[in-house]
Amino acid sequence: MWSLLLMGLAGLLIGGAYAFYQQKTPRWIPISFIALAVMSLLAAYLFTLSN
Repeated sequence: MWSLLLMGLAGLLIGGAYAFYQQKTPRWIPISFIALAVMSLLAAYLFTLSN
């Protein structure tokens, strides 16, 4: 259950990163969104290992 929610969150974060990249915001904003998405996917993977 949690892994699905975290994967959905990662998708939203990637979409946000793309939107901020298209708006020509400072480079650190999309990079931070991508970093959070990667951490969310890693957490989802680790949740699948515990079951």
